[in-house]
Amino acid sequence: MEVTITTLDGDAAGSVELPDAIFGLVPRGDILQRCVRWQLAKRQRGTHKTKQRGEVNRTTRKMYAQKGTGRARHGAASAPQFRGGGKAFGPVVRSHAIDLPKKVRALALKHALSAKAKDGGLIVVDKLVAKDAKTKTLARQFDKLGLDNALIVDGAEIEPHFRRAARNIPNIDVLPVQGINVYDILRRKRLVLSKAAIEALEARFK
Repeated sequence: MEVTITTLDGDAAGSVELPDAIFGLVPRGDILQRCVRWQLAKRQRGTHKTKQRGEVNRTTRKMYAQKGTGRARHGAASAPQFRGGGKAFGPVVRSHAIDLPKKVRALALKHALSAKAKDGGLIVVDKLVAKDAKTKTLARQFDKLGLDNALIVDGAEIEPHFRRAARNIPNIDVLPVQGINVYDILRRKRLVLSKAAIEALEARFK
């Protein structure tokens, strides 16, 4: 698959041949769904907690006599049916993470990249460099490229001026190639890859 390379100013800068093994697959929604579910479950903190009947600060003295009152049998006031008592079957601190094989994760990333290439949401730029850390200047360049909602992926390191200029633009995410992931690719309309990012992806899946 041959894709035109552009500059941040919108000028043509040649072309690049993208490998079909990474960008030419037929996207499978089931694999993408599994990976997104794995990502979102893994990042849940799981710190929600309610007090059970053994943790509330209430007396454990028996409320009234076992027999002779004509009422139901009750023990401590910390039972869940009483106001101020513990919570029955409430949430506890736990991990929400689920397992997903590495091969499935790698395949999902390929399918996400192929999905962007197939629907025309993939843009390749020669390099992501800003002369100065001016958000206004970079936002004007993004308008020329039609980037109002995009994930931008560079090589191993992001140029400092570009990173600082882009971080204040809404709906724009900037990541190094190590941080590329299925969820961020799918949640943005456009995927912008630098030549360095493409080379790193080819080496990763070689």
